Amino acid sequence: MTDPTWLFGYGSLMWRQDFPYIDARRAYIPGWTRRFWQGSHDHRGVQTDPGRVVTLIEAPGERCYGRAFLIEPDIFEHLDHREKNGYERNTVATFFDDASAPGIVYVAATSNFAFLGDAPLNEIAAHIKRCAGPSGTNIDYLLELARTLRQLDISDPHVFELETLVLATQNI
Repeated sequence: MTDPTWLFGYGSLMWRQDFPYIDARRAYIPGWTRRFWQGSHDHRGVQTDPGRVVTLIEAPGERCYGRAFLIEPDIFEHLDHREKNGYERNTVATFFDDASAPGIVYVAATSNFAFLGDAPLNEIAAHIKRCAGPSGTNIDYLLELARTLRQLDISDPHVFELETLVLATQNI
């Protein structure tokens, strides 16, 4: 890879760009949905109590909206380290309002060592409320994701329901 490439972000990459980029645009990828099913031992939790962060789950007919960043190929070395806790690069078609382009997305497959999987939303919310790691609390991750989705005019019932459950019992 020698030319700039679109990187699709659907979680913390949408609001925490610790990398340079050429352009950023609202985008979507078809056939995927965002879920809080991935464990985070290195950012929003610890080895003995991993936080819950988002990954993508295949969902035919669905669209996952997020933010795409046009980046130089050498940025992937940094991103591979940042996304090391079970995430792998996947090639995807990235769609914008007026065009499409090939891109890369980091997905934590269901077979990875840190995958936590599905659970009732109230259990996921309780899990998020108790966890924290070197990058901050799991609650902050959820709230920042929800805030960023609203800023980009993106609806995500899974994220917003978790936000409601966490805030209902939180003194924030």
